[in-house]
Amino acid sequence: MSRASSVDVDEIGVRLHEADNVVVAFRDLGEGATAGGLTLRRAVPRGHKVATAAIAVGEPVRKYNQIIGFATTAIEPGDHVHTHNVEFKAFERDYAPGSDVTATDMVPEAERATFQGIVRADGRVATRNYLGILTSVNCSATAAKLIADQFRRPGLLDAFPNVDGVVALTHGTGCGMAADGEGLAVLQRTLTGYAEHPNFAGFLLLGLGCEVNQISGVADEWSIDPSTPVATMTIQEQGGTAATVRAGVAALQAMLPAANDVSRTTVPASELVLGLNCGGSDAYSGITANPALGAAVDLLVRHGGTAVLGETPEIYGAEHLLTRRAVSREVADRLVERIRWWEKYTADNDGSMDNNPSPGNKAGGLTTILEKSLGAVAKGGTTNLTAVYRYAEKVTDKGFTFMDTPGYDPVSVTGIVAGGATVMCFTTGRGSVLGCKPTPSLKLATNTEMYTRMAEDMDLNCGVIADGAASVQDVGRELFELILETASGRRTLSEELGFGQEEFVPWQLGAVM
Repeated sequence: MSRASSVDVDEIGVRLHEADNVVVAFRDLGEGATAGGLTLRRAVPRGHKVATAAIAVGEPVRKYNQIIGFATTAIEPGDHVHTHNVEFKAFERDYAPGSDVTATDMVPEAERATFQGIVRADGRVATRNYLGILTSVNCSATAAKLIADQFRRPGLLDAFPNVDGVVALTHGTGCGMAADGEGLAVLQRTLTGYAEHPNFAGFLLLGLGCEVNQISGVADEWSIDPSTPVATMTIQEQGGTAATVRAGVAALQAMLPAANDVSRTTVPASELVLGLNCGGSDAYSGITANPALGAAVDLLVRHGGTAVLGETPEIYGAEHLLTRRAVSREVADRLVERIRWWEKYTADNDGSMDNNPSPGNKAGGLTTILEKSLGAVAKGGTTNLTAVYRYAEKVTDKGFTFMDTPGYDPVSVTGIVAGGATVMCFTTGRGSVLGCKPTPSLKLATNTEMYTRMAEDMDLNCGVIADGAASVQDVGRELFELILETASGRRTLSEELGFGQEEFVPWQLGAVM
């Protein structure tokens, strides 16, 4: 097996571990350039990998001191290492459940951070205060949006300054599906999570009337405080679309005085549930924004809070780093079971786990799902893994947790918010734009070039780490403070732009009938 070269590669970029046989270029490198004792055999774009040692056909390519793929051709020092000479192959990983569990250095309660939250009557703590319109089926989507549109008219909400808005969360399913089974269960679990979300002060549940996902079947399972106003109606019972819009507007207007009757008070950071997601990743993701978010997660956990990592396909190949941190064999086994489910799921659909990364990820320097996952898992920091949840399942455990979600960002984030996330952090290298009402979403840029180009979408530039202007821990502390400010009401850029309504996308499983 090839070993990493000992040459100084600072002039090229960064070696992430001394055992690696590649480094990441931090600038565009031309063919024939000499740097760090290496001569570049072909041009290497910024963010891509350069070999620092010979790698024979079939031997592993190592980054983060982990296998990210296997050489398909002989690779020489100075070669560009990417999809043209590296392939994904499955290989055995040592899960060693619980072997890396450590005692968490908790901050004494009297010294823990706080934020200004909204405490509901039943004790739940909100970071935002919306009225919502949930739809049981796609057939009621247009009516729901027409109702929400009425509340965007100038002056309608002026008398209710504590209400953040009225949001319609529509989706593309709810009928043409089996009347029982996983597909319906996932949709109902998602709707339940939003109905019970503390960031909703009240809501309207709107259906057509004849759909598989009947309103009564959904609402009967909800555990909602009696003080929370709830209205339900169907278009068929109301007598059509126009009548439904009138009735829906009236129902929500009646909720506004109670929804407005809130104030923010000082609450401990232990009440926060932080969602973690990445999208439009690049090679910088695993070097800057994701580790910085991981450092913020470690701080939040030390202060008694909760973090939820998702995107199961994007921990594939790195899941052994999480099972080693699992607090019990049961937690580790639940994660591995989800990995096995995804392997079967992709195989049944004639796919591969390596269908992710996307073309944009590859253009940004990510070669295989193994490499992408090793960078993505850094969002989870270093503390113990306390629980593993199904998609949209309510998160009840404190500390660092995991939820089984797809890698497709809107679907993943929808599940995490349904689980109870009250702030979302979203890292991106290529420049993803996403919001997730009723939860505020912070966008974290992995590199300064993209941050500068998309400054009106990005809340924090983690690219300063690669620029040498700050450390991972420095940015992690800055991010932790920004999370607390956001939870206290500071609006994110995606909120200012109006994102968060169209990005509600429940995971659709099962046959469309």
